[in-house]
Parts: sequence; structure tokens; C-alpha cells
Amino acid sequence: MSQPTAPAPSLEVSGLAYAYPDGHQALFGVDLTVGRGERVALLGPNGAGKTTLVLHLNGILDAGAGTVRVAGLPVEKRNLAEIRRRVGIVFQDPDDQLFMPTVREDVAFGPAASGLRGAELEERVTEALKQVGMEEYANRPPHHLSFGQRRRVAVATVLAMRPEILVLDEPSSNLDPASRRELADILRSLDVTVLMVTHDLPYALELCPRAVILSEGVIAADDRTQDLLCDEKLMRNHRLELPFGFDPRSVTLDVPRL
Repeated sequence: MSQPTAPAPSLEVSGLAYAYPDGHQALFGVDLTVGRGERVALLGPNGAGKTTLVLHLNGILDAGAGTVRVAGLPVEKRNLAEIRRRVGIVFQDPDDQLFMPTVREDVAFGPAASGLRGAELEERVTEALKQVGMEEYANRPPHHLSFGQRRRVAVATVLAMRPEILVLDEPSSNLDPASRRELADILRSLDVTVLMVTHDLPYALELCPRAVILSEGVIAADDRTQDLLCDEKLMRNHRLELPFGFDPRSVTLDVPRL
């Protein structure tokens, strides 16, 4: 009797290279695999190619060379509608994603555009708002909410599409300590693969058991987040600095070894 086939990883990037039209080469052959349900931090200095990599995940940019697959589905033109449902990107500024008169309408926008109507659409909206603890704000205008609340609603707009991968661009930026903690609790509760692009190294350590460093267009390191942050030479070589007084060795984490 044949064994059941294991599900494809959430993300498979192989030999990905890309040059912008002006000739600037941003990626030089990126290889990255992210398993289903993993939470992985994408670290690296400014100009490393992090944004360029992310824009390949849902087909905003076309690979110059190499391939990208999301749950086994190639990122190519004929698959773009499904790819963009599977890869949900939450931008650094929530106001880039919130443009409707009410929170409910913002969260409903994506599923409605994909054809959902009636009770099924309402179920999606309610489910997504519940996941981020914003159900009671459904009828509020987004611009009446705090920055942290707007970020949670932005996450809900993506969750309403039931993505395979949640990509977060600097999720902790401009959040006060309470909002940081609330968002961290939400992200830990989600049954979804997470790729978190961040310069906030303590937040990466808190939320992501694994981290990769992208530097000069290639993956320079891929290991347990704590091990990477404790490697002073590696950090220095790739212009990554921990906050003053923060020692990752002092943090006890209940995470498996890779």
C-alpha cells in the first residue's frame, strides 16, 4: 500500500535572481524553503533584497531566473489569482490597506472581490475580526482607531482570504509595548505559516523559532533565531545590531532545534 504524499512546503524559492530595469541586481540566487505552519523571520540590512524577495511571493515581480512555489503552485501569470489569495502581505503602514468607510467593509473587500456573498461573506468577516480581537469595532471607521488597532484590522483583511502564508512587513514598528504584546499573542494563535520581515530582533526572537539573514541578495545564514542573534561576528558582518543591553542568551525559549 502506497504511503500518502506529504503536503508541499508553504514556500519553495529556488535559485531566485532578479535585476531591476535600471540594471541594479537585487537578488543573486536565493534558495529558501518554509514548511507549513513555520514562523520564520527574514532579517537583513537595508538594501539586502528583502522587499524584492517578498514582491516575488505573490507575483508582483517576475523572476529573472529561478522559481517560486507556494504550496506547490508555481508563481506564474496563469496562477496569479490563486497565488494572491494564498500569500497575504500585511504592509508596514496599515493605512496602505484600509480605505473603506468601515472596518467591516475593509475586511470584506478581498473575499467579496473573489466572489463571496451573503452569509458566507459575513462568516469570513466575523471569523477574521475574531482572530484579531476586533469584532466590536466592525462598524467603526478605520481612521477612528488607534494605530495598533488599525494594524490588527490590516491583518484581518488578509486573514479573511484564508491565506497559506502571512507575510508581515515590520509588524512591530510604531507600536507601544501593549500593542506589541497583543499583536504577538495574535500571531502565535494563528494556524498559518508566517514570514516576518523585521529589523526588530527581540520581536523576531520572541515570535519566530527560525530566522534567515538575507544580505547582498543571497541567504547568508539560516538557523535557530537565538543561535543567529548570539553569533556576534555574523551579526556584525551583516550590519545587524541588538538593542543596547539586550542579551539573546538570557532569553529562555521553548522552541525545537532545527
